[in-house]
Amino acid sequence: MALLTIDEKTCNRDGICSAVCPVGIIDFKKGELPKASTDAAELCIACGHCVAVCPTASISHAKMAAQECPPVQKDFQLSARQCEHFLRSRRSIRTYKDKPVPREEIARLITVASHSPSGHNTQSPRWRVIDNRAQIQKLAGIVIDWMGWMVENQPEIAADLHMARAIRRWESGTDVILRGAPAVVVAHAGKTDRTAPAACTIALATMELAAMSMGLGTCWAGYFWASSLSFPPMVKALALPEGHQSFGAMMLGYPRFAYHRLPLRKPPVISWWEER
Repeated sequence: MALLTIDEKTCNRDGICSAVCPVGIIDFKKGELPKASTDAAELCIACGHCVAVCPTASISHAKMAAQECPPVQKDFQLSARQCEHFLRSRRSIRTYKDKPVPREEIARLITVASHSPSGHNTQSPRWRVIDNRAQIQKLAGIVIDWMGWMVENQPEIAADLHMARAIRRWESGTDVILRGAPAVVVAHAGKTDRTAPAACTIALATMELAAMSMGLGTCWAGYFWASSLSFPPMVKALALPEGHQSFGAMMLGYPRFAYHRLPLRKPPVISWWEER
């Protein structure tokens, strides 16, 4: 099967697909049909830009026919003010309802996140979902054990991260690790994948924003993630595939409380490049 298929009857011969191709594998001459270069199969990253940009749906990729790709709904586009309000209204949620999140909702959310950008379109993030309350509590307890080890062996770092206080709060009955969230989502990938750190972070950030539209709340699980990098009991409990590591983790659930205002932030520090 050809990598690219062009409908000669509907193609505008405008070369847009060639112009947007990230790796330059679509050859085009004015007035002629675009075509795949001789090294296209080797270099193509299957990003779908060519299929997405064609105004007449005249180009299909071997991995995605134009008819399989939903059209952009202009009526769904946010205005600049709506987008700003949406992004500024995001809150980190640390108090959750005692209500499980259906797995189909979590899967839907992760599917949206999987469309986020990744270096060279590697789409490297893989997902571990823990939605069992007893298991989540067990994992939180392992994080506390890690904190105890840190207090004894790396006291300066532990002090900077207020680990002793976190341990005391845990011992008094307050879960400051996973906050009683009904689900925890871990983004993981191969340790040697150079695109993985950014790809997983971007995917989790996308998931965080998408969750708001579904009535869900999230919070980055920093203590949990840090312990998963090297603390043997956590590495064993998380049981990621051989050669993989976590590149980020997020709590997920239904917020117990609603927020009514947009809090202020420090002004951004911006420097502009000036010619000298």
